[in-house]
Parts: sequence; C-alpha cells; structure tokens
Amino acid sequence: MKIRPLGIEGAWEITPQQHADPRGSFLEWYRPDRLAEAGLTPFTPAQANLSVSAAEVVRGVHFADVPPGQAKYVTCVTGAAWDVVVDLRVGSPTFGRWEAVLLDTVDRRAVHMAEGLGHAFCSLTDDTSVVYLCSETYAPQREHTVHPLDPDLAITWPVRTPLLSDRDAAAPSLAEMLAAGRLPRYVGVQEKVLQEDGSPLR
Repeated sequence: MKIRPLGIEGAWEITPQQHADPRGSFLEWYRPDRLAEAGLTPFTPAQANLSVSAAEVVRGVHFADVPPGQAKYVTCVTGAAWDVVVDLRVGSPTFGRWEAVLLDTVDRRAVHMAEGLGHAFCSLTDDTSVVYLCSETYAPQREHTVHPLDPDLAITWPVRTPLLSDRDAAAPSLAEMLAAGRLPRYVGVQEKVLQEDGSPLR
C-alpha cells in the first residue's frame, strides 16, 4: 500500500498492492493500521455508501458541519471517477483550493479525507460505482453543498456538460457560504481531532 499526501492538509491518495493470477485479483482497500503507521488519522466507519452514476454526472461539493464533521475514505469499484477534494476550512493556508485523483479499476486508488474538507466526483463512464466509508452517519441538518461549477473554485471538470442533481444545481457559491458563516473553521477541525485522539491533525 502506497500512501501519498495531497497538496491539501488532511487529504491523501492511497494505492493498494494488487495480487493477480489467472483467476483474477485480490487487494486490501482499507487498512486503518497501515494508515496510522503512515501518520494518518484513521477512523472507525459509521456508515458505508455506494453511489452508481451515469457518465458525466457530477456529485458534490458536499461537506458536513464540524463538529462532528465527516471523514471519508473513497474508492471506485466499477467504471472510473475523477474524485475531487476541496479545502473549505476557513483559515486554512489552502482554503478554496482543490485537488483531484483518478479512481478506476486499473490502479484501484482510494482517497482519504479528513473532517471539514469538501468532496465531489465526476463519473467518467456509465455505471460508475463509487463506494465510501464515513466516520459519521448521515444527518441532513448537518449536511451542506457548495456549487460544483462555482467560478471561484474553478474546478476543471473533465466533461463538457456536467449533469447535476437539483440540490447541487441550486447550491450556493463558496463566497455565499463564507458570508453566511456556514463553512468549517480550520482551527475547529484541528481541535476536534485533538479531542478525539490527543494529537494534532496531520
């Protein structure tokens, strides 16, 4: 398992080791002990989600209130997805920046993201299945969306006409969420992790 930090604090790309023979292949796609050895903060999954999307569907940018927030561990089991992490933490040195990782059935990468980060993805093929583990269960009153086509974010989606849900199409911009005080605080995210495991957010 290779673990590479992304340019946004609290986000990592994980590439598992695959074992293949004429029968097929096998891999370990989530190993919290290996994550901890690499200096990450693993979590005990409280919920596991499966999202199946047609080609050119964009979902997100989604995030949850902190505390408690919602850390995620995301991979793609069929098709291909362009997975995006957005730093929505007010006060973060990379606030408003995004990074993307290709999740597919070739390298079987995963993305691990801490609480307070926004998540979105674009389906590159029909019947793309994205699965993700979450540190907290879904709570509608704590869930929020930033518009994925917000020009201030300037996410370079790899499709000509992104297909959005009604909720995402009506989502406010980053500036609107900032003005409304609805974004997580960078210091608040660090404090939450300190309370849970006694160490700073890595």
